[in-house]
Amino acid sequence: MPPYADQRRSLPFVIRYARRHLGFLAGLVTAAVAVGIVYRYLFDPLEERELSFYLRSCLHAAGLAISGWAVHVSLAAAPRTRFLGVLRRLPQAAELAIKVLVMTTVLTIVAVGLEFALYPTPFLSQHWLVHDLPSIIAISFSISLVSGALFEFRRLIGGRVLGSFLLGTYHRPRREQRIVMFLDIAGSTALAEQMGELRVHDLITSFFFDIDRPIAEHDGEVHAYVGDEVIVTWPQSDDPERNARSLRCFFAAEDRMADLAPAYTREFGVAPRFRAGIHAGPVVVSECGDAKRQIAYFGDTMNVAARLCEHSKTAGEALVASAEMLSAAAIPPGLIVGSPANIRLRGRQTPVEAHAVRRNRPD
Repeated sequence: MPPYADQRRSLPFVIRYARRHLGFLAGLVTAAVAVGIVYRYLFDPLEERELSFYLRSCLHAAGLAISGWAVHVSLAAAPRTRFLGVLRRLPQAAELAIKVLVMTTVLTIVAVGLEFALYPTPFLSQHWLVHDLPSIIAISFSISLVSGALFEFRRLIGGRVLGSFLLGTYHRPRREQRIVMFLDIAGSTALAEQMGELRVHDLITSFFFDIDRPIAEHDGEVHAYVGDEVIVTWPQSDDPERNARSLRCFFAAEDRMADLAPAYTREFGVAPRFRAGIHAGPVVVSECGDAKRQIAYFGDTMNVAARLCEHSKTAGEALVASAEMLSAAAIPPGLIVGSPANIRLRGRQTPVEAHAVRRNRPD
C-alpha cells in the first residue's frame, strides 16, 4: 500500500483547495440561479411565476450548486486521506462510478430537503413520489455524470491544458515568461537495480503522488512526468513574492517527504531523495501532434533548467537555481543562497551563473 498522510493532515489541504476555487463556486452558483429562474419560467404552472416562487427556485438551485461543489472538493482531497485512498487504486471507470453515485446521493438528499424547507405545503403525494422524485434523481444523476466526467477529464490532462485546447490559446506558438523546475529522484538507476523495475516504479509513482500536494499548494503546473523526473512550471510575474513560489514548493515537498520517510522505509526499504534545477526565462508554448495532441514547451529555458538539475547531482546540492531565477524572486525566510558559480552546461556555449539554495541551518 502506498504511503498516505494522516487523515487529519488533509483538512488544511481541503480548506486551501476550497479557497482557491471560490471564484469557480461563485460562477457555479450564478449559473445555477440563472438555470433555476429559466426552469421556473418555462416549465412551472403560470400561477407559480411569482416573486416568492422565483426566490425559492434561486435558493433551491444555489443549494444544489453549493452541495455539488462541496462534494467535489471532498472527493478531490479523498485520495490524500488514509481511508479514502482506496479510490486512487481503483480503475478509472470504477472511481468515476463511485464518485457519481456519491454525488447523486448527496444531490438527491439536498433536493428533497430543500423541498421540505422551501415548500411547506405537503407534497409527499403519490403523484410526487411517482413523477417528481424520479425526475429529481434523474437530474441529479445526469448532473453528477457530466460534471464527474468533466472533472476526471480535466484531471487527466490538466485544467490549464484543457482550457488552452478549448480556447485555442496555443494553436499558434506563443512566447511566455515562465519559471521552470526539473525535479528528479536521486539514484533511481541504483534503486532499480537494487529493488527491481516494478518495485521502483511503485516507489516513483507514490513519490509523484505525494509531492502533488505541495505543487498544488504553491500553484505549480505539472507539465510532464518523464521517467523519474517531473517538470513543473509557473508563470513569471512582476511580483518577486509570487516568483518565490517555486523555491517554497521545493522545500515544502522536502518537508512532506521527510514526514513520509518512515512510511516509505516500511514499504520500500528506502525513503526517496530528490534534487531540482530551476531557471526562469522565455518559453515557446504551442500545440503539437495530431493523433495525440499536447501542449509542448520549447526553448533555451527548458534546456537550462534540465541541465541545472543534472548539475545539482555533480555539485552535491539538493536545489540549484540560476541567477536569472533568483534575481526575479524574493528569497523566502529561512533560505540562503550560495556563492555564484559560472558553470558550463552540456550543449550550451554560454556559461550560466548558478547558485545552490539551502536551508539556513544554524551550526
